[in-house]
Amino acid sequence: MVNSYSAVRESIILPNARVGRHARLTRAVVRRNATIPDGLVVYEDPELDTGRFRCTAKGVTVITRPMLDRLVS
Repeated sequence: MVNSYSAVRESIILPNARVGRHARLTRAVVRRNATIPDGLVVYEDPELDTGRFRCTAKGVTVITRPMLDRLVS
């Protein structure tokens, strides 16, 4: 599910994943059961993304539920 006012480009959202409002995802793979928080931005700051998620050499960011859980705690 992708909520209103979100932008998802060149990305894969797997089943049971949710994208919060005003989130911007580019070149991302969101794994099953992950919930992207409202306003999260992925791909615009590669250095920040590397510290939070797994980023491939080709610029794809993989996002899992445990990675997002660490952001909240």
